[in-house]
Amino acid sequence: MARTNPLQFIQQVRSEVGKVAWPTRREVLLTTVMVFLMATVTAIFFALVDLAIKGGLRGLLTLFG
Repeated sequence: MARTNPLQFIQQVRSEVGKVAWPTRREVLLTTVMVFLMATVTAIFFALVDLAIKGGLRGLLTLFG
């Protein structure tokens, strides 16, 4: 495998970075909002599931305990 000198490497890296399709500010904002929204919905869902399981177990323990 051929080795390149550091200067060539930096030039190649800059060339590749120039090819990257960077997201716009609006895309980043929308994606961030969606991530927070989905995290909130997921947290609420699992909190409700946790409460349901807790209530079910408490009911079973009072029934048999």
